Amino acid sequence: MAPVSFNLLQTPFYGLVAGAVIITWSLAKSVQAFQRWKYARANGCQPPAHSVSHGLFGIGMAMELFKAGPEHRFLELLRGWHRSYGPTFRARIVNRNTIFTVDPKNIQTILALKFKDFSVGPARESVRPLVGNSIFGLDGTAWEHSRALLKPNFSRNHINDTGLYETHVANLIEQIPRDGSTIDLLPLFFKGTFDTATEFLFGESADSLREEESPAGAKFAKAFDVAQSVTAIRFRLGYLGVFYRRRELNDAVKVIREYVQRFVQKAIDYRLAVDSGRDIDQDIKRVTESRYVFSHELCKQTLDKTTITDELLSLMFAGRDTTASLLSLVFFVLARRPDVWDRLQKEILILDGQKPSFEELKSITYLAWVINETLRLYPIAPFGLREANKDTYLPVGGGLDGKSPLHVPKGHEVLYTVYAMQRDNEIYGPDADEFRPERWEKFKPGWAYLPFNGGPRICIGQQFALTETGYTIVRILQQFGTIENRDPNPWTENFGLTLTNANGTKVALTPVQN
Repeated sequence: MAPVSFNLLQTPFYGLVAGAVIITWSLAKSVQAFQRWKYARANGCQPPAHSVSHGLFGIGMAMELFKAGPEHRFLELLRGWHRSYGPTFRARIVNRNTIFTVDPKNIQTILALKFKDFSVGPARESVRPLVGNSIFGLDGTAWEHSRALLKPNFSRNHINDTGLYETHVANLIEQIPRDGSTIDLLPLFFKGTFDTATEFLFGESADSLREEESPAGAKFAKAFDVAQSVTAIRFRLGYLGVFYRRRELNDAVKVIREYVQRFVQKAIDYRLAVDSGRDIDQDIKRVTESRYVFSHELCKQTLDKTTITDELLSLMFAGRDTTASLLSLVFFVLARRPDVWDRLQKEILILDGQKPSFEELKSITYLAWVINETLRLYPIAPFGLREANKDTYLPVGGGLDGKSPLHVPKGHEVLYTVYAMQRDNEIYGPDADEFRPERWEKFKPGWAYLPFNGGPRICIGQQFALTETGYTIVRILQQFGTIENRDPNPWTENFGLTLTNANGTKVALTPVQN
């Protein structure tokens, strides 16, 4: 038999290439797996007690998550998983490897101790159409630059002027019925905080509470509602959010940016005029000299129109809903807890009906307890997501007892659920699900309480939000003597960009009898 000759040139080229690619990929994966094993071993890491994957490739868990949102049980689903699988477990969801944790030590590690090992991940790409390249969606040196640009403008001296809030709180109170009829406070709070935020940022309020007098502001407010609604869906979808496209988002963003850029240009023109010694527009000068205007101060650090616009929208995006949601939740509770309402009424008697100053607000201890307890049970940002940008590890969660370090390979996500952590019986006691403001008299939860995130990315506007919240609560209680719940439904979670009650805050308020 003649020998069989093998001519390499007769082999299809693409077959060789495919084979080489497969071999190279396999070798690379093997090397990577060995390096990861070596890293985990060197750091004493153990696999978690539970590695979960419902259905093929974890599709079952993905479907549970997608269904839970519209059914208003997303947070309770996460809490239920932790009850079943422990404080820290690993799960496969479609093609994503995710570590779920509610352990304060792990959360402190992610947000602070190993801050540079984690990024905000691809989910933040979903907000980019609205906020551009701003603090909300950046990482690394770009984020550091953005935060350094904004943080000085939130100093105590810039937020302690309670006169900023008074006009808009007064407008809000005017729209509350005084005849005992039912009112949903939630949309009022959204409009009120929107009006305050626009005045603080731009020097001119959108006046959405008086939309008949401010059609441009009302159009801006409605466009912002649309943009936030669509963006919230994109954000909840995580890395899949970039594929959720809606024309109304593009239309809304166009309206929003045109509105904001008008004020940005005014601020830039003012700064250029000041720096060059030219004549200054008297209307702009009067506004700037009479109160603090964020956009004008920002122009002292940069004159880039796109940068300023992006950062202002990021603050609007992150800040408006935060305060409005918190206010709606406080009054949701007050309507169901007359004992808490009555004690607050007694506490604010010290003001003798006068508008509170920043220092007076801080002195009303029970008010702070009520706000803290609301943020504990109903955290405005009830969960967070980070992605490991290098091989790293968490201090606990590994091993059968969960006390060993847990390896987090590069590219794996860590989802921490603040909502579940802040209702943990082992941390807050057997009454963890009860609203009890008095627990804050001596309780110091540390990293087990994260109302505004923690570490280097802690919310820079938290004091602004807390001051506006406290001021609004006090002014409403000074005007109304009693509150009555007009919603027979139990608490129903509604998680968009922030947490609210799905049925709003339907109440009846009775004016104070003089």
